[in-house]
Amino acid sequence: MVIQRIQTLWLLLASVIVAIYSFLPKGVIASAELDSNSATIIQATDIPVLLVVELLIAVLLFIAIFLFKNTKRQKRVTIISMLLIVVSEVTELMLHYRWASYGGKFEWLGSTTVLFGALIFAALALKGINHDEKLLRSADRLR
Repeated sequence: MVIQRIQTLWLLLASVIVAIYSFLPKGVIASAELDSNSATIIQATDIPVLLVVELLIAVLLFIAIFLFKNTKRQKRVTIISMLLIVVSEVTELMLHYRWASYGGKFEWLGSTTVLFGALIFAALALKGINHDEKLLRSADRLR
């Protein structure tokens, strides 16, 4: 019996994507004044709580790679990471809405869509973990 460890690759990709996303610019607020060409770039360091949560997600996904001996714990950590990705995404979209309501013009840079890729890779990893659990259960039944 060969257990496919493709979820290791999916978890690594999700972790790297979230880590990269943590340092991408979130948006640009252009000045409302007609004669001014100044703009403010919203960086991840401008929102330290969100930065910490995103780095925590990346670390949890990376730790989940090494929990392969305990698939229940690996599944739990992956699900928690997926929930945190969704919470981070919703929070980010709410912040975009708030920034757009300022006097200046808010321009969304689209970096928030990167989190959807991480969510997809985490879901693929969860599917792989479930598949491995089924293989192990069927092998135990044969013994």
